Amino acid sequence: MTNLQPSRRRVLAGLGSVGTAALLSGCVTATSTATSSSKGAVTLQSNLSAPQAKAAMEDLAAAYGKKGAARLSLNTVAAETFRTQLPTYLTSANPPDVYTWYPGSVADAYAKKHLLLDLDEVWNSPDLKRYSKALHSLCTGSEGKKVFVPTTYYWWGMFYRKSNFAKWGVQEPTTWDEFLDLCDKLKSKGVDPIGLGAGGNTAWVASAWFDYLNIRINGAQYHRQLLAGQHRFDDPEVHKVFDRWRQVLPYFDPDGTAVAFQDATTSLLNGRSGMMLIGTFFADAAPKDALDDIDFFRFPVIDPKIPLAEEAPTDGYFASARTGRHDQVTDLMRYLAGVEAQEIYIKGSSGTVLPCHPDAKDAGTPLVRKGRQHIEAATEITQFFNRDSSDALQPTADTALTKFLAKPKSVDGILTDWQREAEKIWRA
Repeated sequence: MTNLQPSRRRVLAGLGSVGTAALLSGCVTATSTATSSSKGAVTLQSNLSAPQAKAAMEDLAAAYGKKGAARLSLNTVAAETFRTQLPTYLTSANPPDVYTWYPGSVADAYAKKHLLLDLDEVWNSPDLKRYSKALHSLCTGSEGKKVFVPTTYYWWGMFYRKSNFAKWGVQEPTTWDEFLDLCDKLKSKGVDPIGLGAGGNTAWVASAWFDYLNIRINGAQYHRQLLAGQHRFDDPEVHKVFDRWRQVLPYFDPDGTAVAFQDATTSLLNGRSGMMLIGTFFADAAPKDALDDIDFFRFPVIDPKIPLAEEAPTDGYFASARTGRHDQVTDLMRYLAGVEAQEIYIKGSSGTVLPCHPDAKDAGTPLVRKGRQHIEAATEITQFFNRDSSDALQPTADTALTKFLAKPKSVDGILTDWQREAEKIWRA
């Protein structure tokens, strides 16, 4: 599956229910007058369970319910439960109709198994025809059919609280040496310089460090090829990534692999840790009154000769190929692709995502304006470890990186094991 490719400025020119009650963190039904051909409400299975994101999805469902075209049942499932249950949802006899998720290799893997609805009809709508060529490519499966509707994208960066940096008398670094100096200063003040949040069921957060170190040292092209099995995880180039990572391990929160990212976010906001490599989604769990105090800086450049790449994942929706409500699903997908739906979601959530529709307005905050500039300045874009590889490969990374963080001197054996486990996935 093609990823967003350079030039990023050109790319962004066009960007502008199954399960038991125990699995559900909320259920909202938006009801309008159904047509006589309706076969029940369209079910939308959502993994957006953080309070603000969940509320925004409920606003979106209510707005769609007022359109008078169909009935919509929104089921909100805890994010990590959703991740593990998604294959079960899609292969069940009576699956949910529509899902929040992401495009790229993961969606294509489900499409190859004929589990996703062909959305070519949806993409013929006026809204989606105006989406960028990069998004058209990203949402097209390897068999040539559109399988995904993108709605928002966001960025990763080193986030911190402006008031804390001011209190500590430190500022954003731009180079790796300046970054290490910042870490030293924070540690001297009794602050854990770097929060992580790779404990519990969010071990995947550590993959961001692997991604960024790899794209800064070896470049985005090598990174994508590695995740596609064209290089080995025990290659010398990958060893360089871990050599560099070992330089900053003394600055990590010692509880980094014991707490989930939500708890690490709390530590960041409370000033117990100084900064955190995370995506803007973390702000959905932050108090509204803290948002104006949140800022970020670019993951430091290590080798200026390597083209600048950033992680900017795209989110949206796909649908089950087994849906019995084709017309209703098509109508919902067209609505989700429109300006109204994307602006409703952005307004109701933390407002730290950017809309895919070229006419939709973002939150317009200083943080969002800086985020947009941050992405536009990149030469290349990656998505995230599992998005550029597969959901099946993510657990191999979780295991390897957790072991590395616990025993950094055992990296040789860890990378050998990682390669062996990855080969099993690639051969499957």
